[in-house]
Amino acid sequence: MKTYYTVALGMVASFALGAVAVQTLHAQAKPPAYFIAENDVTNADAYKNEFLSIAMPASKAHGGRYLAAGNATALSGDPPKSRVVIIVFDNMDKLQGWYKSPEMQKALPIGAKYAKFREFAVPGVE
Repeated sequence: MKTYYTVALGMVASFALGAVAVQTLHAQAKPPAYFIAENDVTNADAYKNEFLSIAMPASKAHGGRYLAAGNATALSGDPPKSRVVIIVFDNMDKLQGWYKSPEMQKALPIGAKYAKFREFAVPGVE
């Protein structure tokens, strides 16, 4: 009879320990972060060849994944008149690391010659 209690107690303790570990790991996880930009492009060829040729590889090198790029369709209200870009990063630290990287610091002044930028960083929800 004692063996049954010992095994049952061991199973309950193992389950509780596992549940606490999973909860702790989940609480430590950072939510994804989204980079959202409205780019009013004035010279599409130069924007693509000079700016995007630096910015896109830099975002991918820092873990960014492009989710959307192009003109928005209005569902309610006026849509942005410019191109919209959405890039997701694993967390806000990675997004900021990309934006502050030497590659992006080189690309931003180039892009400013060919587009007006309106950029946001938005934390995701879990």
